Amino acid sequence: MPVLKAGEAVPDHWEHAGDEQHLPAGQNFIVCLDRLKRDQEFLFAREAPLGVILPPGTRATDVAEFLDRLDLVSIEFPKFRDGRGFTLARVLRERYGFDGEIRATGHILPDQYVLLLRCGFSSVEVPETADLSVWQAALARYKVAYQPGLTTESPLSWLRRGV
Repeated sequence: MPVLKAGEAVPDHWEHAGDEQHLPAGQNFIVCLDRLKRDQEFLFAREAPLGVILPPGTRATDVAEFLDRLDLVSIEFPKFRDGRGFTLARVLRERYGFDGEIRATGHILPDQYVLLLRCGFSSVEVPETADLSVWQAALARYKVAYQPGLTTESPLSWLRRGV
């Protein structure tokens, strides 16, 4: 699947690992949370970048103990109407100070792209069949936000007050 960062398609250097798949040295792998908890000693001893995919409903506390050793957290969206992933990304950034890559994956709409970035996501996995120009155009569609976000834009209320 293509990966978008700041509206641009970039090569995906990560591979999803199955639950029992052998992980060769030197490759970037994304593992499920259960495998991370079960095999953490082996996984962190590999000395290669490691990521985890978080299923819907995962709480930040479930992964907090591993954040300082992870390079990527991938948050799965089962439906575009499920907003739990937005909250999870924001909590990982603001409360836990995670500064690695946070990736959105699953059922996401281009209209949600700006909000994903404002909540702390740094990349989005889009389907192979996606028209990337639609995703790129979504970045320019909304210039004003109503709430403060993790991006540099000021919310509308601050603009009104001259902050």
